[in-house]
Amino acid sequence: MIEWHVLTGEYPPQAGGVSDYTRQVARGLAKAVDAVHIWAPPAGDLDVPEPGITVHRLPDRFGSRSLRLLTRELDNHRRARLLLQYVPHAFGWRAANLPFCWWLRSRRDDALWVMFHEVAFPFGRGETLSRNALAAVNRVMARLVGAAAERVFVSIPEWRVQLRGLMRRDALIEWLPVPSSIDVVNDQEGSRRIRLRHAGDAPLVGHFGTYGQAIRSTLDETLAQLFEKSEARALLLGRGSDIVARELGERFPHFRGRIHGTGLLGDADVSRHVAACDLMVQPYPDGISSRRTSAMVALRHARPVVTTRGWLTEPLWEQVGAVVMVDGDDPAALAQAAAGLLGDERRRRHLSAIAFATYEAHFDLRHTIAALRSPPFIQCAS
Repeated sequence: MIEWHVLTGEYPPQAGGVSDYTRQVARGLAKAVDAVHIWAPPAGDLDVPEPGITVHRLPDRFGSRSLRLLTRELDNHRRARLLLQYVPHAFGWRAANLPFCWWLRSRRDDALWVMFHEVAFPFGRGETLSRNALAAVNRVMARLVGAAAERVFVSIPEWRVQLRGLMRRDALIEWLPVPSSIDVVNDQEGSRRIRLRHAGDAPLVGHFGTYGQAIRSTLDETLAQLFEKSEARALLLGRGSDIVARELGERFPHFRGRIHGTGLLGDADVSRHVAACDLMVQPYPDGISSRRTSAMVALRHARPVVTTRGWLTEPLWEQVGAVVMVDGDDPAALAQAAAGLLGDERRRRHLSAIAFATYEAHFDLRHTIAALRSPPFIQCAS
């Protein structure tokens, strides 16, 4: 048995991609009969007990009180493994929590492993002085954390490139893709009813996401142009999707009856709704990559995906052909690709099979757990 102490900036009931990911990993490790302790900031709601997982709520967001508590508790668990879910803005201090990073660096006897979900805020010529100063501080933070780590993982290969300039040349940096946050329910009758309710006999195109402005600008125009080219209906999933559907109906009143938003759903209902769709349209401003959990959800549900190619897109996507990609921010190309795929059922079936096989081969949670439980690790008394 391995004893894990996971440090994270968010954990359910707190919302967020890192929150969902950390719970998945915790469940996977607990299922492997490891002991898992989660250390996370205060939450407004009560934690739900789960076998093998103990959640500890810190007194603040990795401030001085939290560091004192962590020091006291972790000093009693020197043979445990520390697993840090690193995002620079997750630890308070307006994404500049240098004291927390110095604290990690000072604990040289700890067996610290770090998962970099992100590395640093980017520098930019058009950015303000304060933003570029934050980018510099983030790089100092990443350097300190990387120097403290016994083992380093990254969610996408591009973060490996960024970390290379901040860590020892001989440091091993391993790619650990992020799995789907939604399990497959396999409720065919439930999905059939959803499809009939929202589309009838028409094609049903889905999108699952958080509807940030960068994605909205592309998604809105893509759907409008897709409606011009086909009889498709759109099913928007995720927090705020009902508001987005209403806004789109106001912006494109002649398409109002063809746009549906579910709002926030439980995981099982998300699965049923994704499975109801003929394909998913998932544009990303930096391109599809293995950190995009919404894409992972579609692949795990064997849904054909139309998406964008960008600077974070790994070569794997071209090699396996699991998705249809267009270059950059091009709503017309996205709409054309989606319309073409709706008109080709045989190709959709082919893509569905490749999508599922690709997920199983590269992104399934079992790969994450196998990597984390592989040597070197410290055995604890059972």
